[in-house]
Amino acid sequence: MGFDEKSNEGEEHSEASKTETRAKAARDEENAGTEPEGLVRGMSEVSICTTEDDEDEEGRKIELGPQYTLKEQFEKDKDDESLTRWKEQLLGSVDFNSVGETLEPEVKILSLEIKSPGRSDIILPIPESGKPNGLWFTLKEGSRYSLKFTFQVNNNIVSGLRYTNTVWKTGIKAVDSTKEMIGTFSPQAEPYTHEMHEETTPSGLFARGSYSARSKFVDDDDKCYLEINYTFDIRKDWQSA
Repeated sequence: MGFDEKSNEGEEHSEASKTETRAKAARDEENAGTEPEGLVRGMSEVSICTTEDDEDEEGRKIELGPQYTLKEQFEKDKDDESLTRWKEQLLGSVDFNSVGETLEPEVKILSLEIKSPGRSDIILPIPESGKPNGLWFTLKEGSRYSLKFTFQVNNNIVSGLRYTNTVWKTGIKAVDSTKEMIGTFSPQAEPYTHEMHEETTPSGLFARGSYSARSKFVDDDDKCYLEINYTFDIRKDWQSA
């Protein structure tokens, strides 16, 4: 749910730029398998929903390193003092007996809220199907707002959790695309919260109307934990309670 203005990317690329891209791809192939192993999970073979960022510039499938359980990750690279300190800080409160030997993290989005100054928060129900029935919410043109969500992490570390959102105006191509990195999180009993930066809805006659959008929560493995396809309106005033 973002409406920051973005310029269109140019379609023309110089021959020198193309040559540089090919050279980089060749170097990447030569160096494959030489990257040091970090505290990351491997590419999941199956995602809950489709993703769009799982290929590089040349169209090849990106493959990450092997997966490890939480205990294995904690025990790895003990000779690396800085990495060990970082893991202790990240995993210090984890009960290893409760997480077991599970490779896959579990991330559950518990709640979504739209916050706007001077107004009560709009609580958005999360449908199990990922498709809210009818209009999901209404925003006033020219109003300031931010999105806040609460989520739970279980079983294993989720690395590079991020939020993506694409918006289409009815009958028009995509008018906005938002990507925000949320971070890396260890499993814990207490839910995490994250509030995105404040934005302003567009205003004017042509801004009003119906929009369709798709929001997703994915991690570094491009595993998708939630995808919601929905519609919303921008109107001259807030919707009556």
